Amino acid sequence: MEYIKLGNTNLIVSRMCFGGLTVGPLQANMSIDDGAKVIASAFDRGVNFIDTAKFYKTYSYIRRAMELSLNKDIIISSKSYDFTYEGMKESLREALEELGLKKIGIFSLHEQESKYTLKGHWDAIQYLLDAKKQGLIDAIGVSTHYVRVVNEISKMPEIDVVHPLYNIKGLGIVDGTVEDLGKAIEGAYRSGKGIYAMKPLGGGNLTANYNECIDFVINNKYIHSIALGMQTTDEVNANVLKFEGKPIDEETKNKVKNRDKRLHIDSWCVGCGNCMRACQSDALKIENNKAVVDKTKCLLCGYCSAYCTEFCIKIV
Repeated sequence: MEYIKLGNTNLIVSRMCFGGLTVGPLQANMSIDDGAKVIASAFDRGVNFIDTAKFYKTYSYIRRAMELSLNKDIIISSKSYDFTYEGMKESLREALEELGLKKIGIFSLHEQESKYTLKGHWDAIQYLLDAKKQGLIDAIGVSTHYVRVVNEISKMPEIDVVHPLYNIKGLGIVDGTVEDLGKAIEGAYRSGKGIYAMKPLGGGNLTANYNECIDFVINNKYIHSIALGMQTTDEVNANVLKFEGKPIDEETKNKVKNRDKRLHIDSWCVGCGNCMRACQSDALKIENNKAVVDKTKCLLCGYCSAYCTEFCIKIV
């Protein structure tokens, strides 16, 4: 596993980051022990970086994984939607307590949309600055699906790390193209920001072109690390081999390929109906202002995700 300094921070992270959303209650809803074993298998294979969030409810999984793994040098990045000083303080306290730690590597503002939302979260940023001075966190970050936020972060000395959505098809980018975001990422990199990308497989919708999609992000020299969601040790093994530049054996390929998958619609769906209108299999409909899927009709093509303005449709 290759390791790299995360921008101007003092954090040395693995090029592969474990995306902690997928094992938890918002997606696979694995038991804590089962989910922790998957995470620990990544830690034992050299992954020392994991992404999570208050919203994901996966702190207990990560704590158990750190107990199980022989690798004790783990860097955790978490996020919170809180926008007040006291709210962010409580979010960090909760994370430290549930993880059983005295310090977290990165704590971030979750899903920022513009310079105005950043301004609206200034009290939360002020707390994180204070927490950094107190030695409770190493770095302050921002996660986003917006090109304009990445551009704005380049001008903010208070922010150390940016966590942008980035994939070859631009799935989930709200306000521009993948080329626009690539330029913004380069700008943030040149301003000294640590950059770790999310959704290289478009929330699972681009797995049919796995090699092309992962290579696209790995080969971007302005991205330090890449967060990948995983739910099985076979997926961990395949991804680690890929990041190490080694061939993935056929048995592992088949196990990953043949794993049962489903269309997942996140709780923040607004029921706009764009996905339903785009589905040629008539597998989606709106019920109680939310999209629901008919599993007997769904072909898992993933085309509907490109029409979801909220990026809440994934294949998991």
